[in-house]
Amino acid sequence: MMGKALIVVDLQNDFCPGGALGVAGGDEIIPVINRLVNSFDTVVYTRDWHPANHVSFAENPQFIDKSWPAHCVAGTPGAEFHPDLLVRPDGIIVDKGTDPAVEAYSGFQGTGLAEKLRERQVDTVYITGLATDYCVKATALDALKAGFRAFVVVNASRGVDNPPGTVEDALNELRAAGVGIITDAEIGSSGE
Repeated sequence: MMGKALIVVDLQNDFCPGGALGVAGGDEIIPVINRLVNSFDTVVYTRDWHPANHVSFAENPQFIDKSWPAHCVAGTPGAEFHPDLLVRPDGIIVDKGTDPAVEAYSGFQGTGLAEKLRERQVDTVYITGLATDYCVKATALDALKAGFRAFVVVNASRGVDNPPGTVEDALNELRAAGVGIITDAEIGSSGE
């Protein structure tokens, strides 16, 4: 019997409304995620944990790929998990984007996450968090590449959606790649 893991992507202050790179409605998904957190044996929390000179930071940010305002700088309040998020003491915390020269959207990129999940006999991951069209998408695609079954829980994620349509494009790309797009209510019935 292989196991399931919940991955909570980047639910950090800077990605929530009022933060440096706030996603509209980013905090509205927290109650859904908190309900899910205790129904999984394994919970992973990814966080952007950038050096102050990170390659993705732009002086005149366009709020698109590789042109963001400074955000989630390691050790700053903006990089902390949102205070309402239930962070389990036994959760696996994965820091990403720690190399100043490398943009890292995926929770699997250079973090050893796949190995940590395999050690816990996980074969299926359910991905939630921020933002659907960037870090959630990249994490889901990398989960597939690493050999996991992957689902994105749409009502437990939110996207930047700039320009409008990028969230729908991301979901279509994920579906085409073989990622399941579900709601939290469907988790028990997703075929495992």
